[in-house]
Amino acid sequence: MKWGGGGYVTGLVFHPTIANLVYARTDVGGAYRWNQATSSWTPITDGLGFGGAESRFHGIESIALDPNDDQRVYMAAGMYTADGNGRIYISSNRGDTWTHYDLPFALGGNNPGRAMGERMMVDPNKPSTLFYGSRQAGLWKSTDAGHTWAQVTALSSVTMNADQVKAAGGSGMGIETVVFDTNTKGSGTATQTIYVAIAPDYVSAAGLASNLYKSTNGGTSWAAVTTPISGYHIPHVVRAADGMLYVVFTKASGPGAEGPARLYKFDGSNWTLLDSNDSAGYGGLSVSGTGPATRIALGVTNTWGSFSGQKIIQLSDDAGGNWREIAAAMPHTPADASFWGWPDDVEIDPSNRDHILYVHGGGVWETRNASSSTPSWNEAIDGIEETAVLSLATPPAGATYTVINSSGDVGTWVHTNLATKPTLTPATSWSNGFAADMAWSDPQYMTAIGAVLGNNTSYGVWSGDGGKTWAKFATYAPGAATNTNQEASIAVTGRNKAVWAPGNSVPSYTTDNGATWVPTDLPAINTVFPRAYHLVADRKNPNKVYAYDSGGHWWGTPGKVYVSTDGGHTFTLSQGSVAAGLAPNYFANTSLAVNPNAEGDLWLADGNTVYHSTDSGATWTKLGNFASIFAGNQWAQVQGASIVALGKAKAGAPYSAAVYVVGVIDGVWGVHRSDDAGATWTRFNDDAHQFGGIGMMAGDWNTYGRIYVSGTGRGLLYSN
Repeated sequence: MKWGGGGYVTGLVFHPTIANLVYARTDVGGAYRWNQATSSWTPITDGLGFGGAESRFHGIESIALDPNDDQRVYMAAGMYTADGNGRIYISSNRGDTWTHYDLPFALGGNNPGRAMGERMMVDPNKPSTLFYGSRQAGLWKSTDAGHTWAQVTALSSVTMNADQVKAAGGSGMGIETVVFDTNTKGSGTATQTIYVAIAPDYVSAAGLASNLYKSTNGGTSWAAVTTPISGYHIPHVVRAADGMLYVVFTKASGPGAEGPARLYKFDGSNWTLLDSNDSAGYGGLSVSGTGPATRIALGVTNTWGSFSGQKIIQLSDDAGGNWREIAAAMPHTPADASFWGWPDDVEIDPSNRDHILYVHGGGVWETRNASSSTPSWNEAIDGIEETAVLSLATPPAGATYTVINSSGDVGTWVHTNLATKPTLTPATSWSNGFAADMAWSDPQYMTAIGAVLGNNTSYGVWSGDGGKTWAKFATYAPGAATNTNQEASIAVTGRNKAVWAPGNSVPSYTTDNGATWVPTDLPAINTVFPRAYHLVADRKNPNKVYAYDSGGHWWGTPGKVYVSTDGGHTFTLSQGSVAAGLAPNYFANTSLAVNPNAEGDLWLADGNTVYHSTDSGATWTKLGNFASIFAGNQWAQVQGASIVALGKAKAGAPYSAAVYVVGVIDGVWGVHRSDDAGATWTRFNDDAHQFGGIGMMAGDWNTYGRIYVSGTGRGLLYSN
């Protein structure tokens, strides 16, 4: 479903000789390739190798291209260094398919400093040779096209220890970029002169003498380069065609690093200061041309707002002698879109110097008339969908909207048209939407809960007209103010009536549209790990409300279901749920769904398998199809059943709803569908549609076979 952008694009990588061949990497949403014919981005990390337990490989730390082979792409993936070692993905068809190999070091595609680089580079003269600047373990080299790697101990054999990593902010910056100093390619002889830029944390940990080192023998030995400034990060080094190096120094690591910052050029012996800023940082850097007419584009970071005198993208056409602003206060489409924020990578198109792109926290901006005194900009984001969906809710058939989308960073949105960006929202600005629900008999009444990120305060809002207008609840449920984590839920039993379960809290109910909230008698929950009740209202009998405590985590307490027959005011423990032996599991790996076509018809996914109740939770039948994949641990490597959702039934089907489960059947992870109440199952997705794992899912009640799913950082997708 169309949003457009919505997340941080951390880098753009152009092929040096093939026009319009450019790749975008993101911090949580995988990677994309530009399609010139459609003027849109094509996702290239939705398929095999990016599903189930592999969601962390949707954090892309670096992309490298072979200048001799426009089909070959290398991609380093791993979202957080704390997750363990990363992977390298290799494609011989521009990212249509991938083969991956394990790397011997950790990656941090969503850690601080994630726009630096590129950390990985292909030797243009001997493309079977690659170098990689790791965050914690120094410089690495591959001589077999990325299949295996060895640490370049001639530079340093140090791997930062836990204390050093912690002191560096928890992830490490390490070797920030690699540059081959050559004008040739395809010679067959490895490039001899190589530069690596090194972050202050690794300079200190490894006892190095500078944050820039040079090799003149292909990496066999290294010598420190004296730099004009020390103790700074070097997020980008760009080599011009005449061999001049342009080097950014900035004090902080980013995203959106604050200053001070400096830009120098370096001819191999002498440094020349080109620009400086004590109140802002420098991020993106790109050059085009040579000599006195070299064009330089520079991203100025941690400057907010677009107005005359502001600096966002500075451009020089005389090798840094003079500068002018080409983004701030310039015409841009759409005019209401944010025109700033984290320009940590800037690229001048190598085939068209008037085409300049820069990344930001919401996608990509581009101009195609950079030489104009007033360049015009547009969002180059069609196809990029990087919002992080935290919850989905679908209304009954015939409603004026199709789905309520509660997302991270961008808040709550009501979709009325699958082909256009939604416009209906409570306008909670920079916020996380946690959950939403509607009255089934009166779906124009809806509620949504979440937290505003700027001040970390909760919100609870309602709409009585299908999302056209919104108002805050007069008061909030107890616990909401102090628990602003995304583990939360809300169930609507009728207009002005709801039960709200904030994180780590006893749920409360309102019968007066939030004027007052009364705590239910549900037990307090152990809050060692972020936790909340899953709440759902029976759609046939709204006096019935079901509360599912999933147990906190795999080492928590067994899952339990509680049942209310008075609109969610008081609850009784379902002894049948206790007897069923529900596995303890994390909130986000479990779900509870109700069939709106039959009173008391419930489906539950406890992380490991699926349970079904047809008597309002009194008894539960365990389905034998689903099972987690374990790899010698007590916790699941791949959850057997993490989400269950229901949608419109197939015509003539024996059961009144189609049932969809995200989980594992016969060792195969995916979305599985049943049209006969779980008697038989068929896989619904395929290997090409894995989306980095599926975190949320809801079924449509207008169209059979339509589900809404969230991939890892891939926005909201739907099936036809």
